[in-house]
Amino acid sequence: MNYLAHSFLSFTDGQIVGQFLEDFIRNKERFSFPKEIQDGITMHRAIDTFTDSHPAIHEAKKVFSPLVRLYAGAFVDVAMDYFLANDLSLHSEKGWKDHSLKVYRVLNENNEFLPENFKRMLVKMEHDDWLYNYREDWGIKFSIQNVLNKAKYLEKDIPVFQAFLDHKETLQKCYDDFFPDLLAHAKAENALLQMER
Repeated sequence: MNYLAHSFLSFTDGQIVGQFLEDFIRNKERFSFPKEIQDGITMHRAIDTFTDSHPAIHEAKKVFSPLVRLYAGAFVDVAMDYFLANDLSLHSEKGWKDHSLKVYRVLNENNEFLPENFKRMLVKMEHDDWLYNYREDWGIKFSIQNVLNKAKYLEKDIPVFQAFLDHKETLQKCYDDFFPDLLAHAKAENALLQMER
């Protein structure tokens, strides 16, 4: 999953920090953080493992795999954030805005734990309000282009965003079939983490 989902599936401020850090640190570094941040790193991994094995995600990848092959999962992650940001059964529009502002606040308050490359990204993320703007087509277009720009073996003009638009109904169904299962899984994982305290 992408940034919005990882932040939403965090149950403490420390977990928010850990969920964001996971993609920016080496495995051996995880034990240098406070326990709550370590829990967030563990949660991030549990979410990714569950996501990768879910049948609805396998279906969603079929939308993008003809264009980007093995990178399909990265674009599915971005697409799922769009549907999550528009899921008014989980938050009102104001609720999603408040969630985004809380995440930026928590990350900035934990600046001491953030690597330099993440700090640079956070400035852009907060300035352009990535988390809230995943709800907009233009926000997802920006994120898709960002993935294309970073992907080493992909051309930068592959029409991935057009595939997203053309298959929005299919991707919405995949989200509907998938996210309640992921939410239940994350709650169960969090309960296990709390028992370890």
